[in-house]
Amino acid sequence: MAQDPKLGYQVKATILGVKGECSAGHNEGESFEISCHNPTGLCGWFYHDIFPSLQTFQFGGSLPWWEGNTIQLQCPDPINLVTIQLQRSKRT
Repeated sequence: MAQDPKLGYQVKATILGVKGECSAGHNEGESFEISCHNPTGLCGWFYHDIFPSLQTFQFGGSLPWWEGNTIQLQCPDPINLVTIQLQRSKRT
């Protein structure tokens, strides 16, 4: 199995909310470390959808509508919408 080389910032993911019922079983309050090398159990659909943002975020980039070291993203299922917060910090 591939190992996460721990490149870039450390990114903590927290599920902020679930509208409806997440088919992957994510629940509000759940948190875990995530990276471009390790989806850490995040739903495959969601991971695929956020990967470009995660890649930019993990390696120190930003987009005009991002402020600071925290961003919020949403899964592609509008009926059972899951909102996730990513927070980056320097590795210790």
